[in-house]
Amino acid sequence: MMGEAVLGAELNDTIAALATAPGKAAVAVVRVSGSGTRLALEGLGVKAGAPRRACLRTLSDSHGAVLDRALVIWFPAPHSYTGEDSAELHLHGSRFVVEAILGALVTAGVRLAQPGEFSRRAFANGKMDLTQAEGVADLVDAESEVQARQALDQLGGALGGRYAAWRDVLVQGLARLEVLVDFPEDDVGDALAGLGASLAQLAETLEVAIRDGSRGQRVREGYRVAIVGPPNAGKSSLFNRLVMREAAIVADAPGTTRDVIEARMEIEGYVVLLADTAGLRSTDSVVEAEGVRRARLWASEAARRVWVFDGSSDDEGWREDVAFWRAGDLCVINKADRLQGRAGGLVGAEAECRGLSALSVSTRGEGVAAVHGWIARDVIAAMAGADFPATTRRRHGIALASAAAAVRRALSGLAWPELAAEDLRLAARAMASVTGGIATEDVLDEVFATFCIGK
Repeated sequence: MMGEAVLGAELNDTIAALATAPGKAAVAVVRVSGSGTRLALEGLGVKAGAPRRACLRTLSDSHGAVLDRALVIWFPAPHSYTGEDSAELHLHGSRFVVEAILGALVTAGVRLAQPGEFSRRAFANGKMDLTQAEGVADLVDAESEVQARQALDQLGGALGGRYAAWRDVLVQGLARLEVLVDFPEDDVGDALAGLGASLAQLAETLEVAIRDGSRGQRVREGYRVAIVGPPNAGKSSLFNRLVMREAAIVADAPGTTRDVIEARMEIEGYVVLLADTAGLRSTDSVVEAEGVRRARLWASEAARRVWVFDGSSDDEGWREDVAFWRAGDLCVINKADRLQGRAGGLVGAEAECRGLSALSVSTRGEGVAAVHGWIARDVIAAMAGADFPATTRRRHGIALASAAAAVRRALSGLAWPELAAEDLRLAARAMASVTGGIATEDVLDEVFATFCIGK
């Protein structure tokens, strides 16, 4: 079965874990999975009931002491989440009850599960591919409507389906090349021309998908927007206005912000990670210099930067950061409620020349809505798309780039069918690694290490 060859022998154990959040609650759910699930239930003094039916049972330890009265649901293999014999225990949600039940299960020979082990078993038993397993984790972590929708689509097979379709084209091309290798005496001109057109179209499709690849990752992780600029320009004030709370300290003294302060916003269902950063300047302070380094690093990795400058100043120190501007960024010329200095007009002119938008605002309130509106339009333009994104995690992008490069090599070497066939094999393997058709232990560890225990 899918992934079975590379999974460890420990997946033959029967495992258990708390599937709900730890702490006091009305109900806590403990999951059990593995060939010993029926015996584990007997160790709690109950027998497996009718499949997939909630039955009220009294649970006790090995000495017969009553631990809880709970709903027990029995899921015989293969009709369970993991594909194994499984059970769910819906307990009263006290810490004592949960710990007592888990202790009794361990006494009965059950092992406590590792993070993601239930989903890993579901993958091993062919219940889902790797992209669907990642969709499970993303759905658990979803904080917005769009994140949840993307995770649900991925769990439903949208991402795996795209890669499977691309891999089918590769496999068909590989079959045609194998025929040419086996029967070189046949007329191969038309066959190569048709194959070349098919592969060229696939290569172009993959390259478009790569360019669009960051969209899915940004939906999942959040669209990163950095507020940057020199000290005392009003960055923290603008940050507080945008997130609508006093998240950052505001003071007249330059260098007040020493670290990156992050806050999450939701815009039209998209998660935006907004960051206030240390003022960019040269300084002899070791602490402030570290803050400036972190500010530049965060800003360099952000999807978009909002540059804030004091429009009432005559100081032209802002020119030091012009080299870091990127087309598409926003320049905010702050303190519009004051007498404008030379910097205001110069910053706006420089921004226009370099392909940046510019807005005049006062962080006392005037123009802040325009900044929020600009960010909202930018987020929607960057994140919205008609098709399901080709990548939602970094490993997808790596595999996609590897496959595209291999297809291009095959295209340039069609005159040598043996070599072109090998390149198509490499491309097909890269595609299969995304869904888990070909998976190494390292890939599986990377995927499931991010899961919570009990999932």
